[in-house]
Amino acid sequence: MERGTIDLADVSGPFDLQSTLESGQTYLWDRADGTMYDRLGAHGGEQWYRTVVPPIDGVSEERIAVRVRQTGGVDDGTLEWEATAGATGVLTHLLRLDDDLDSMLATMPDLPVVERAVEAYPGMRLVRDPPFPCLISFICSAQMRVSRIHGMQRRLAATYGDAVDLAGETYHAFPRPDQLAAASEEELRDLSLGYRAPYVERTALMVAEGEAHPREAAALEYEPAREFLTRFVGVGDKVADCVCLFSLDHLEAVPLDTWIRSVIADRFPECDRGAYAETSRAIRDRFGGEYAGYVQTYVFHYLRSGGE
Repeated sequence: MERGTIDLADVSGPFDLQSTLESGQTYLWDRADGTMYDRLGAHGGEQWYRTVVPPIDGVSEERIAVRVRQTGGVDDGTLEWEATAGATGVLTHLLRLDDDLDSMLATMPDLPVVERAVEAYPGMRLVRDPPFPCLISFICSAQMRVSRIHGMQRRLAATYGDAVDLAGETYHAFPRPDQLAAASEEELRDLSLGYRAPYVERTALMVAEGEAHPREAAALEYEPAREFLTRFVGVGDKVADCVCLFSLDHLEAVPLDTWIRSVIADRFPECDRGAYAETSRAIRDRFGGEYAGYVQTYVFHYLRSGGE
């Protein structure tokens, strides 16, 4: 096992681990105290978060089990980590510590709801999840609360993923495409996936057999990338936007979920153009364009958490 620290004073802009990992962007991490996405347990401060990370092109050549916690403030704190291999590069990648958040915040539109959201969650960053687990997570997200989505992914990992030991604990990696493709629809339904079970099974098979892989969309321009992702079973525009934003570096993507549609209806009705693509373009422009996905995520988390 290796250990290390990341000094947040060396990161461009603030960082908050808890709001980053518990804001509905990622379902691949777990809190060691068992209260991930539990509002009553969400203010524990220096809690350990843990995950298993597959090899990442240009970042790491091996699978890494890692746990990390934050001590101190969002501007001058420290990230402490323990992992099966060196994890500074992996954490920098996954948690987007390479973003210049101050510069991004400076481009955000002068809108009251945005200002209140940023003030409420300073240091919240987007994540950069591995593409296949991200895709499966958001296929499972339809009509679901974040805590239930998270539970589905934990069950998939525990049932089909490889076991990895770290510091005397057993972690489970998210299943590889071939592992998940080998599961039957009935078995997936037994894990409470419901009508999403055949979508997960068929999408995993598409990736396992080489028909397509979500990472291919990273090389495309944003709207073609979204269109590419809709070829996977169970993926519409909203799920595709989530994968674009939380995995593939398309930071202008604004997933039109229930919360954002309510913001459009209540505050920006002129952005409702009927069709998804046209409404998406309009709200992206209203949210500032290049980093509109950051704005979306701040607003989503602020409203979902009862901000107003």
